[in-house]
Amino acid sequence: MSDTSRTAVRVTIFGEEYALRSETGEDYTRACAEHVDERVNSVHVSGHVAEPHKAAILAAMQITDELFQARAARDDQVELVHQRLSDLRERVEEALNRGAAQAELGS
Repeated sequence: MSDTSRTAVRVTIFGEEYALRSETGEDYTRACAEHVDERVNSVHVSGHVAEPHKAAILAAMQITDELFQARAARDDQVELVHQRLSDLRERVEEALNRGAAQAELGS
């Protein structure tokens, strides 16, 4: 995409202002930045991490862990749906075969 389709957004994360260009829109970009800011501040306060870069890295690790867990849960759900669809397909085929067999007997 070209730069003309990107929106310029100014956000503040851990007291530092950043000028970001985003294709996803200002509200979404701000929401992402607010989430990162909250997580970095949380790590800073709860872990007594003084260095901003260390707090940012630990926050990134937590956010990445959440992402990986969400992906794993989604993959589990997809597998469950596929299994249920397979089971349903088998049941439909069995029902159709029974109906065809009964129709032959009735003729």
